[in-house]
Amino acid sequence: MKNKSPDSAKVRPVSAEKLHPRNPHRGRYDFRQLIAASPELAVFVSINPYGDESIDFADPAAVRALNRALLIQYYDIQGWDIPAHYLCPPIPGRADYLHYLADLLAEGGVVPSGVRVLDIGTGANCIYPLVGQRTFGWQFVGSDIEPAALANAQRILDANPDLSGAIELRLQRSPQSIFNGVVKPGEIFDLTLCNPPFHASLAEANLGTGRKWKNLGKGASRALNFGGQGAELWCRGGEEAFVCRMIAESAQVNCLWHSSLISKSSSLPGVYRALNNAGVQEVRTIEMAQGQKKSRFVAWTFYEASVRRDWCVKGALGK
Repeated sequence: MKNKSPDSAKVRPVSAEKLHPRNPHRGRYDFRQLIAASPELAVFVSINPYGDESIDFADPAAVRALNRALLIQYYDIQGWDIPAHYLCPPIPGRADYLHYLADLLAEGGVVPSGVRVLDIGTGANCIYPLVGQRTFGWQFVGSDIEPAALANAQRILDANPDLSGAIELRLQRSPQSIFNGVVKPGEIFDLTLCNPPFHASLAEANLGTGRKWKNLGKGASRALNFGGQGAELWCRGGEEAFVCRMIAESAQVNCLWHSSLISKSSSLPGVYRALNNAGVQEVRTIEMAQGQKKSRFVAWTFYEASVRRDWCVKGALGK
């Protein structure tokens, strides 16, 4: 049974100035090793103005090729690719989210195995299940509202037959629902994670794309190096509304820790209010960093500390 919560959520901020200590992407990219793993990357590598080997991060094809090489070298993922214009995730940052989630389960001890995770909006790239399964051996369910995105994710899984029993894909048929229609009756998860659409409208998403291209020194463009389209980038009300819906529905899901990335710090007050209204036991805000880029995720649980310890110690994980 879930325990009653205090009147207000216990918010515990945690900060980090570098990638997680376990993250294998903490150092510079070793392009010689990456090219050895994926020779097609070679055509995109050149010497930058600082005298280092690099790629043009404003080139979507180069970014996809880099991701493909990283997935081969570090995670033994074969045949990874995404259709044009779909979200191409920066793998070091995505791996960081998973490592900090693992710390939530470890609670200062050993990262557990036998974990079941629900990835909300897994997308065509399926990056969290791929990296999470290879890193920790966890079991994943990935949901999405786009059949085409799931079809591409399934193609990646088909290219890696050993993952067939570890990652399951499910279609969310209702764009207004998060967990409803995806989580089966009586189903238990240890973690949920989400990279929500962070813009409130298509116009706002286009403005954001323009700002990123300007920061890359490339002027205006209709494409973006890391891609993204439709529901990947925007929904009515933006990330705050999406995460608030997620919080409201999460109260009905049997899960130890729920979580979501939060792109905008301005979304946090509304998210915290929704968490208080939902009656959670504890909230963790984990600040992350990759170079100059700052990001964060918010995690919440409906269980008090003693129940969380029993959940892990007594083997509730993955059941």
